[in-house]
Amino acid sequence: MRKKHFFPWMIGLLLGCVCALKAGSEPLSQWSRLPDIPEQSGVAGPFAGIYQEILIVAGGANFPEPIWESEKTWHDDIYILNLNEPSSQWESAGTLPDPVAYGASVSTPWGVVCLGGNDGQRVMDDVFIMRWNSEAQNMEFDQLPKLPRPCSYSAAVYLDNKIYLAGGTEGLDLASAMTNFWSLDLSDFNVGNRPSWQELPSWPGPARAFHLAAVQHNGREDCIYLISGRCVQDESAETQSVTFLTDVYEFSPSQFALRSQQKNDKINPWRCRKDVPRCVMAGTVVAAGQSHLLVLGGADGSLFHQSDQLKDNHPGFPRSMLAYNTITDQWFQAGELPMNQVTTVALKHTVGGIDEIIIPTGEIRPRKRTPQVWKMTPELAAGNFTNLDIGCLIVYLVIVIGIGYFFSLRNRKADDYFRGGQTVHWFVAGMSVFATMLSSITFLAIPAKAYATDWVFFIANMMAVVIAPVIVLYFLPFFRRIDAVSAYEYLEKRFNRPCRLFASASFLLFQIGRMAIVLYLPALALATILPLSEIQCILIMGVLSIIYCTMGGLRAVVWTDTIQTFILLGGALLSLGLIVSRIEGGFSETITTALTNHKLKLMEWDWSANSFMTSALWVVVFRGIGAGFSTLCLGHVGSTALYVGCR
Repeated sequence: MRKKHFFPWMIGLLLGCVCALKAGSEPLSQWSRLPDIPEQSGVAGPFAGIYQEILIVAGGANFPEPIWESEKTWHDDIYILNLNEPSSQWESAGTLPDPVAYGASVSTPWGVVCLGGNDGQRVMDDVFIMRWNSEAQNMEFDQLPKLPRPCSYSAAVYLDNKIYLAGGTEGLDLASAMTNFWSLDLSDFNVGNRPSWQELPSWPGPARAFHLAAVQHNGREDCIYLISGRCVQDESAETQSVTFLTDVYEFSPSQFALRSQQKNDKINPWRCRKDVPRCVMAGTVVAAGQSHLLVLGGADGSLFHQSDQLKDNHPGFPRSMLAYNTITDQWFQAGELPMNQVTTVALKHTVGGIDEIIIPTGEIRPRKRTPQVWKMTPELAAGNFTNLDIGCLIVYLVIVIGIGYFFSLRNRKADDYFRGGQTVHWFVAGMSVFATMLSSITFLAIPAKAYATDWVFFIANMMAVVIAPVIVLYFLPFFRRIDAVSAYEYLEKRFNRPCRLFASASFLLFQIGRMAIVLYLPALALATILPLSEIQCILIMGVLSIIYCTMGGLRAVVWTDTIQTFILLGGALLSLGLIVSRIEGGFSETITTALTNHKLKLMEWDWSANSFMTSALWVVVFRGIGAGFSTLCLGHVGSTALYVGCR
């Protein structure tokens, strides 16, 4: 294809790709139905989980028809559904050892772990694993150590081979709610040993039942989150008043390990987080994405004293979904539920790399259950990407491709293509070095890390300033004296060809690994505002970069780098201004809040034997110096010295 025809063709391709962005849809999730469970009235409080693509629902309680004239019935039936087969139906898989409901259950690699519960007469302390054996076509059970105390209406999670169980009632009434927090290490079970329960420090709030628990990353590590619930305000009063809780707590396993290691009770692994906007007791919660918790319904307490007044056409519990960002500590609305099912669990199932959330059966209003099983499939969000945004994107892409096309017409020989004819202005060369170092890691990952934690990586970036005199005094004059197309050519002249090949191969392998991260980070950001997947964003960025770089040579690269420098710096300053202007109290309040939450800490004073695995000061300094010399002195600055002009 001739060059004069290439540019119009490329512009047409860009316009077609960008205009396709309008094909995205607004909904954040898509709901669909799985087959109803065989129990036509549905059940509340069942054990439920997924093991080897088999959805298991067992036990539960309900009110047989007519629900207003019958007594609650407890069940022991077990049903399974093969999630790998779209046309599969529920099958009976035997029974539990006893009828039971309102226990806790979690999915693990060994099966579905069932903990506690009650049968209307007594609260249980039994713990067992149930799993479906596809070859033998039967349900298998393994007994685990009993709970330290009987427990019902509790919440449990699975994290790093451990089961964590929080709260619940020791008796059948809410007045017996506890502040228990126990863990069971299943890694011992995996090697044939008998695990035992461990008592852990409790959260700083009141006892509770009907609460929610989930695991999500908070920017530092995976933590356990305890949300909402209800309790009795004054157990000694003749007329007990029920309190509907909205508090949220975060448990840090690393802080607990540090507390145990140092035997320091002053280290508190729990911290209070922002209250949920409304009570979501007995609801379901599931981790979504990298740092969000999705609360799927839950009861707000408004129907607690209205059981006898509810009609069959009553809408039931609130259907609004809530989302919580564990890094920003903020709650926001996340859409509507087709049906609010409480006293059940939300199960995550991954199909083809896409997470699906399954909510089996449950209670939809007091005394009323449902046999329905709902599945939510997250969709790509188009965000608020307006026509103005698309126009800016088109203009930028056209400019970038235009620069590559412009310089492709002016490259006459290899020296023009690889070294820009050694006529590149020093300012443009400097901006190119800056933009090359300012990758998506610097622009996206480090600010996100600083927001989630502190400024300890600031020292590492400032090491570039420390080694700048060394670059100016020693490296730049040296590279200016050699006459080579690249630093690798000098290695061959100074040593031999194997040395050159080893150095270039090492550089390519390093850049391939680095490129994966550099492309993936902006793809994550773009995928949240565009109706495109991460893979599609990576392909578009990669193809366009290859086109303008190979088409225009070195001068196209340095000039596009210069443009990108001003865009990145301008975008960062604009973002900072918008953020500060939207905070009540402005810049002073921003600084006060940052200082209060220790966000501006620059140094981590850690000189322990394990400090090399942390962000200790000496680690950050040596990392910054080493990275600076390897990339700036031997890489970008050395190459720049070979093509920069004498002007």
